[in-house]
Amino acid sequence: MYEKLERAVAEVYAPAEYPALRWQTEMWSAGRPLEGVELLDATPVYRNTMAKYLALLAAGAHLTIGLSRVMAHDRRIVRFLREAGLEVCMAEESPRRSFDVILDCAASFAAWEARSGYVELTRSGVERYAQSGRPVYMADSGQIKQIETLLGTGESFFRAMAALGYAEWNGRKLVVFGSGKVGSGILLYAHRRGAIVTVVTDPRTLSERFVPMVDRVVDFRDRTAVEEVLRSADAVVTATGVVGAVQHCCAPSAVAERALLANMGVEDEFGPDFPASRVLNGKGTLNFILEEPTHLKYIDATMALHNAGALRLLSSSDVGGVILPSAEEESALLEVSVRNGTAGEEIAMIL
Repeated sequence: MYEKLERAVAEVYAPAEYPALRWQTEMWSAGRPLEGVELLDATPVYRNTMAKYLALLAAGAHLTIGLSRVMAHDRRIVRFLREAGLEVCMAEESPRRSFDVILDCAASFAAWEARSGYVELTRSGVERYAQSGRPVYMADSGQIKQIETLLGTGESFFRAMAALGYAEWNGRKLVVFGSGKVGSGILLYAHRRGAIVTVVTDPRTLSERFVPMVDRVVDFRDRTAVEEVLRSADAVVTATGVVGAVQHCCAPSAVAERALLANMGVEDEFGPDFPASRVLNGKGTLNFILEEPTHLKYIDATMALHNAGALRLLSSSDVGGVILPSAEEESALLEVSVRNGTAGEEIAMIL
């Protein structure tokens, strides 16, 4: 099983594209810190996710792959994993099973039992777990996640748009809903491409470093101003993490008919008043149309931190509540990523 995955990863990726996961795999293969641990990993299954599994298998985990209707996946990779001998289960199946640790994404497996706790990969799953009182390690918090969201997600939005035939952005009017990590990443790449960018957000949340990249900031509570910019938009993209965010701010009729609509969140951020046919990829997260939704070099450290959360839970005395990544956990992965990775200079720049 391990050898098949190792060969599949080596055929596509150079070692410098996943320095953190390679370092983790080498360390864990010696110490076997997850020996015998029943572990479910619900990271969206794509080609680059296999590099993540190598570290968990090298650590000795009994690994099960989790899928859900919430998160997209590559069916070809799922088929390959099954053929390689890995078990795959669905979040919606019954009866539910229990594991020692669940490495979750968007709280897809929050209803399943994890004896030592959960590790959440995305912002969209934070609120559900934070209210549960159960032990949950938030891999979304901290510096490392900025690599994936600022560099990886921003780049993949424009890569997905180019795949659909929309590659020219110079002088185009782009409206971005949200100025968190994902929204800021889109702002960064939009500015590089010469787009005329308006961000709809709570102005207090927009980092000063991104203000020079934005032509206009509109308060999401100012409905008149929101509808004004939407009437002249060439494209609109959502990155708020809020269900129905656009619908709460404007009437669908206010959006220019020519405007391309795209969602970069896990949830339906446009809302039910916007038909799925009006939004690219049927409202699904746009970069998931790609064979590699986020380049491995940008998501490598995030996946390694997600894995590391399992060790933290197994060794922690905490009986419940939110657990944040420690500075030591992040700095070790960041040091390897900057020193040995092809994205090292970019990572150093944003951090």
